[in-house]
Amino acid sequence: MQKQRIILIIGGSIAAYKCLELIRQLRERDISVLTIITKAAQHFVTPLSVAALSNNRVFTNLFDVDEESEIGHIRLSRKSSLIVVAPATADLLAKMAGGHADDLATAVLMAADKPVLAIPAMNPRMWKHPATQRNVSQLLSDGVQFLGPNFGKMAEANEAGPGRMSEPTEIVEVIEFLLADRTPMKGYHVLITAGPTYEPIDPVRYIANRSSGKQGYALAIAARNMGAKVTLVSGPTNLNTPHGVKFCPVVTVEEMLSAVEASLPADVAIFAAAAADWRISERSTQKIKKNGNLPPLFSLSENPDILRIISGHEKARPKLVVGFAAETENVIENAKAKLFRKKCDLIIANDVSHYSGIMRGMRNEVHIVSYNGVESWPEMDKQHVANKLLKLISEQL
Repeated sequence: MQKQRIILIIGGSIAAYKCLELIRQLRERDISVLTIITKAAQHFVTPLSVAALSNNRVFTNLFDVDEESEIGHIRLSRKSSLIVVAPATADLLAKMAGGHADDLATAVLMAADKPVLAIPAMNPRMWKHPATQRNVSQLLSDGVQFLGPNFGKMAEANEAGPGRMSEPTEIVEVIEFLLADRTPMKGYHVLITAGPTYEPIDPVRYIANRSSGKQGYALAIAARNMGAKVTLVSGPTNLNTPHGVKFCPVVTVEEMLSAVEASLPADVAIFAAAAADWRISERSTQKIKKNGNLPPLFSLSENPDILRIISGHEKARPKLVVGFAAETENVIENAKAKLFRKKCDLIIANDVSHYSGIMRGMRNEVHIVSYNGVESWPEMDKQHVANKLLKLISEQL
């Protein structure tokens, strides 16, 4: 399969430094990056640093004799599936809207026959200025797609508002969506659970775990990118809801089970949530106070086992049911036992002991446990794990 490639045009803003991390994340996902740095941008990032991270030549000059002898800006504009302008400054947006072609960046944009994604970054007053809004409207009507700007503090002291460049992780998610082949899972419904659950003790306390929800959300993004209809049932997290998925927020295991059953039928169900095994039998309606005596004794009740219940559905069982096994010891052995006990089709096992750093971390190392054996994958970032797992699932479907 041919490696995907984008052209990244870096504009002249202090936010240009974010492009270094953006390039790193794109390369980690096996997306090749050809970079054009405007003259203004070279005050913020150097061609050397960009070349080192992208492992590609960096382009800076429209009037490069060697390049333009072969009409380089035309050839360059055809070398990718997507052109990303980040940061897209007010000046660069104005030039794009006006059809300027007086430097390499604008010449490539004028010669392009590929989609263009603009990531604005500027002072809030510049973003709100009628001229900028007029240019954005023109570019939208021309087919340019936008991400951001975000709301937040600016580089200037005491300045805040809309104008911050989107974060690299946000940009990568949109780039992957725009580049994705949405045929492998087109027409399929994928149901995913993610995050922790909170089991109340009293109105202010609860039983929970350290799950961040990152792996489940990454799975939702991967399924969406492959063309599936996605339902994400999530416990409480600090993550942004992925674009283009049906989102069902829940708190307790009982709420999660209800949301899952209401979302059936589904072709695939992936249970990545770290659902609590137990709940307090009798929750206090008032905050429990210390009274100088012994601490209170709690009676626990077992929560419903969502994975086993859905795997055992006679009529509404999905074609493929995938569970996760977060283990701290005997990872493979426990995962095999869970596979047979829960009667699902796959178990994704990982070591979540303290030293692994997987819970709340950005990376994961998983073992794919099936009735045919065990396939162990090397450590990779959680989105890469998700992409690879959804590819495996699409092949099994």
